[in-house]
Amino acid sequence: MKNLCVAAVQMVSGESVTENLSQAYKLLKEAAERGAKLILLPENFAHFSDKGSFSVAEPFCISGKTNTDRQPIQHALASWAEELGIWLVAGSIPLLERADGSPTEGKRSRSACLLFGDQGTLMARYDKIHLFDVEVEDATGSYRESASIEPGNEPCVATSPWGALGLSICFDLRFPELYRQLAIAGAEIFLVPAAFTHTTGRAHWMTLLQACAIENGCFVIAANQGGIHSEKRRTWGHSAIIDPWGEILAGAGEGEAVITATLEAEKLTNIRRQMPLLSMRQLGI
Repeated sequence: MKNLCVAAVQMVSGESVTENLSQAYKLLKEAAERGAKLILLPENFAHFSDKGSFSVAEPFCISGKTNTDRQPIQHALASWAEELGIWLVAGSIPLLERADGSPTEGKRSRSACLLFGDQGTLMARYDKIHLFDVEVEDATGSYRESASIEPGNEPCVATSPWGALGLSICFDLRFPELYRQLAIAGAEIFLVPAAFTHTTGRAHWMTLLQACAIENGCFVIAANQGGIHSEKRRTWGHSAIIDPWGEILAGAGEGEAVITATLEAEKLTNIRRQMPLLSMRQLGI
């Protein structure tokens, strides 16, 4: 791994794709101007609705040549990465096709985290594996992501100029076996775009992030949604960048925010040398 300045972008996205993209670009530009070379957007950054995002789902651009009309979100992401000279981890967007180009079933999309290199090239895709089908004591009460989202089934570790990146999305954070698998596969930096609810975020968000970093000896970059989206939806915010010892290098409150930090390769090496957890495992994953 090499030293790297990173950023997490926190948003309060709504139903207007146009407005969300405009706000995302403004915050990405701010992060790039502050020196960040790897920038993470939150889950549902381009569209956040109580009704789900199937209505704005796009065909997956396997070729990398996006069409402004058919793939406005993917086109914007590729353009921004190239213009700003950044590696962009694009939270999650709804896609109508799986990574192999086959269509999703019924009226369900894939929730995909796309990684673009600084030339605007698509470098990796991860489809959310764990879907948020739970009961929460908030204004919404019952969440059923599986009604509109088709789950993925493949973990993803992507190569970057600075080290290996382990991709995940939101509810994945509650399943430590995924992150252990990513770490075993070589991940040094975990990316966690999210839309954690205010209720569950207040209770567990930071504890889960720090545990994830400590247990696997990895840096964690987590970008959350952070505010009131509708009468029924409120997210927790508190995006964070955490080192492998569990120290919070940068953190946000609620509302829109850009946080940055430098990930030091030597710190990762030292912590893994002093606490070689991955090599000391006795029970498989």
